[in-house]
Amino acid sequence: MRKIILATVGSMGDLHPLIAIARALKERGFRPVLAVPEDHVAKSIAAGIEAVAVLPSFATLCSRTGLGERETARRLIGNQRMILEQVILPDLASCTGRLEALAADAEAIIASGFFLAAPIVAEKLRLPLVSVVLQPMAMLSPLDPPNTPDFWMMKRPPIGALGAQWNRAMFGIGRAVMDLLYGRHIDLVRREHGLPSAGGRRMFEASGAVLSLGCYSPLFAPLPDDAPASTALVGFPMFDGASDGGESLDPALEAFLAAGPAPLIFTLGTFAVMAPNNFYETAAALARQLGVRAVLLTGSGVSGQVEEGVFACAYAPHSRLFPRAAAIIHHGGAGTTGQALRAGKSQLVVPHMGDQYDHAYRIQRLGVGRRISPRRFTLERVAPLIADLLGDDLMQARAADLGARIAVERGAMVAAAVIERTLDARRGAAPDVQMEDAPAMLRSA
Repeated sequence: MRKIILATVGSMGDLHPLIAIARALKERGFRPVLAVPEDHVAKSIAAGIEAVAVLPSFATLCSRTGLGERETARRLIGNQRMILEQVILPDLASCTGRLEALAADAEAIIASGFFLAAPIVAEKLRLPLVSVVLQPMAMLSPLDPPNTPDFWMMKRPPIGALGAQWNRAMFGIGRAVMDLLYGRHIDLVRREHGLPSAGGRRMFEASGAVLSLGCYSPLFAPLPDDAPASTALVGFPMFDGASDGGESLDPALEAFLAAGPAPLIFTLGTFAVMAPNNFYETAAALARQLGVRAVLLTGSGVSGQVEEGVFACAYAPHSRLFPRAAAIIHHGGAGTTGQALRAGKSQLVVPHMGDQYDHAYRIQRLGVGRRISPRRFTLERVAPLIADLLGDDLMQARAADLGARIAVERGAMVAAAVIERTLDARRGAAPDVQMEDAPAMLRSA
């Protein structure tokens, strides 16, 4: 059986798309094996996929920082460099060794851009590398640059050739800074594995990948004109535990939903939820003031109706819950954004870090939601925004139309098909894959 390694680091929003793709590959006769942090092994195995821990748990990271879970999460959210310096780079050498052992008999490695060990192992073992791009901003296109505080210097959108040239220069400066800060660390690991120095300029760009998969809908963000020819935009690979009909809503939550009008749904995903500040207290107060019902996905704590019209629980499968919402208020993580778009509901995005800001911008630009910063998430500011969402018939119709079109996409199936065709082509078993076929495959795979 053809063994393929799928490697990722991060939250459930990073894990779920890889699980979806792994399950689709398994259906096509492959043997997918997930290389993940220790925290993700049980979830992967429960989904029917082999999994091996190649990175430590979040608890180990907390021990490393000497802080509790909430304070560690708060600092990671507030300082993106800490993710690199405390999460990714300290374990690069050990992760590379574990991944090499796991991939020794594999046909290919599929990895997210932040999994820095993958390009090293793929180069050493001469394995094809497939890059998984979960966020439009990670395409790093001068024609469609990230819209986040970290990329404040970019021209958005670039005006003419001069604007695009400016953005290319800014990307160049950013890559030079990354090389200066982290290139030596990466090269140390590369030399330990007998590879030449490569620096850190392209550390998140999966240099040498035979295929890059844009794992989001082209309706959310089309592929930029300057994307490499080896890039395929496949749609959102959806998985949240309910993708196969195997997980239903908690009976108490189901009863709450059935007992009244569609509620507002508030969630901060699986990472930002560790440092929620007053998000959920404000959510409950909003429901009271607006006279609407609400469901709070709090990540932990009590489960059940906490007050009249407000239900709290740690988690509920988004594919089951979101379609029953009046509107969805969330952090803008990649997985949550895909599920909210597919549900066809208007949204208010409260981005906390990184790509969440870019997703919030794109949702607002599409006319299916609004955005507000966490520090402005107060009862006085948010109540009129949500009232507008609920009363905007045009926005709701636009969101419903977009959701219906995204719902028929088959991101995981398309990704698996493109991967198989690419690997077969490299073995001489089939004509070379045509990346331009991927949009049509979204609905036919």
